[in-house]
Amino acid sequence: MKGVKPPTAVADRGTRSRMPLQALIARFGLGAVFLGADLEGETAVIAGGILAHQHVLSLPGVAIAGALGSFSADQAFFLFGRHFRDHPRVEKMLDKPAAERALDALERHPVAFVLGFRFLYGLRTVSPIAVGTSDVPQARFSALNAVAAMLWSLLFTVIGYGLGGPLGRYFNRPKSIVPFLVASLLVLGVGLFALRKLWSMIRDKRLAPRNDRDRRSADDGQIR
Repeated sequence: MKGVKPPTAVADRGTRSRMPLQALIARFGLGAVFLGADLEGETAVIAGGILAHQHVLSLPGVAIAGALGSFSADQAFFLFGRHFRDHPRVEKMLDKPAAERALDALERHPVAFVLGFRFLYGLRTVSPIAVGTSDVPQARFSALNAVAAMLWSLLFTVIGYGLGGPLGRYFNRPKSIVPFLVASLLVLGVGLFALRKLWSMIRDKRLAPRNDRDRRSADDGQIR
């Protein structure tokens, strides 16, 4: 009939109209994973893995974006410690128990510590700065940082992808992706924040007696 478009034509037009939106979601979604891994950490990578399970983002793309974000952040912190070790902010950070613990671990197991510090709550930010103030060569740190960033990103991408199955059963339509992502980020963010606070309190409580003994020993040495 005149004026009535064939169903295939309508379907093709609908597909063409949706493709730019899907491309934009994929593009800015990976950018958000990169920035989130740079600033927030594993929460953004887990969320990216969840969206990869929903076929909104590419699974390899999420892993690569997360690794690049984590690598660039820790590389920047390392360079900050290397070139501004006398800066008041760096000195203040290194005076905290977490920095002392990081330097002790670095001295005992330099390679293992650089590979593993991003998995330790409470040491994520201060560790690359502490390494930057040490005598670890920049090339060695960069190589180990790249390996660790990829392993870290793969782990949390897979965790997010695994969570996308059971959680995604309640969000079957594309329009539910946004509230699904927001709810997932809120739950993950609150949980990780609580774990970090709890770990920080336990760590500081354990380190306090040792720091007091070290200060008393230093004072006794100065008196003698």
